[in-house]
Amino acid sequence: MGKKSRVLITILVMIIVIGGCIFAYMKLGKKDNQVSEEPISTEPIFTLENYPKVDASLATQPLTSAMIKNFTGEDVKDEDLNYSNTHPAYVKLINDEVDLIVVTEPSEGELALAKEKGVELEVIPVVREGFVFYVNGNNKVESLTLEQIQKIYTGEITNWSEVGGDDEKIIPYQRPTNSGSQTGLLSLVMKDLEVMDSVKNVISTMEGIIKVVADYNNGKGAMGYSYFYYATAMYNLIDENSENGIRLLGVNGVKPTYESIKDGSYPIQTAYYIVINKNEPEDSDTRKLVDAMLSARGQNVAKEAGYVPVK
Repeated sequence: MGKKSRVLITILVMIIVIGGCIFAYMKLGKKDNQVSEEPISTEPIFTLENYPKVDASLATQPLTSAMIKNFTGEDVKDEDLNYSNTHPAYVKLINDEVDLIVVTEPSEGELALAKEKGVELEVIPVVREGFVFYVNGNNKVESLTLEQIQKIYTGEITNWSEVGGDDEKIIPYQRPTNSGSQTGLLSLVMKDLEVMDSVKNVISTMEGIIKVVADYNNGKGAMGYSYFYYATAMYNLIDENSENGIRLLGVNGVKPTYESIKDGSYPIQTAYYIVINKNEPEDSDTRKLVDAMLSARGQNVAKEAGYVPVK
């Protein structure tokens, strides 16, 4: 056999061996590494009778309602669920009147109340969220840096012309102490900075602060804040070119969107949380509900309701 023939046979053998390895990987190795996408069950895992007592903030009530309906298979009416709001929900949980709440993070006052009552809170992220700032639709400012926002709320920046807008006094509205959005402002944005005294500019509800900023006559210099889901899904007055709408501001050049919150590029990231008593027994229905909300099924319910899943 000539040298050239031996070389050709060697090459042919190598091709067969390599081809066999590739085939084996495609049939066996790749199969082992695939993520199983099993159908998500829709069978009820609770009855209305054994479903834990749940409360929620205004912005998370659609989430908890969707979970209840999915996990029980019952068409429950929202008005029958006896929701309160962020601070009252914390008070009810601490006083053992409800088993589980879905809310923003606890404020210093709520943590102090829990400590006073001898209750340790267990706080578990259930969906991602972004803390957002907005202005009237006729305000030409598109984005602010985090430092500029901080200086507006400490009172160092007082006119929109200082941040690229018109010569117009800034009216930085706030929410009451212990409201979910005020806790967000203090913990996520201001941190150790002292917020300016704005007794005249405190709005009691999230709906109210959006309405004030959307009203051109009252809000052409106004600025407010909320959570992305509430501002875009629950009370949608976003109209970037209207004097009767609001514009969500970018922060450090990044606009708040579902995608920028999901991928983490929007700078002011937060979450909505499941909060329970840390002494809750491991085998309780409350713990079972926590696991269900964090499962693939629960996270899919959250996604379908318009929230950004944590998993």
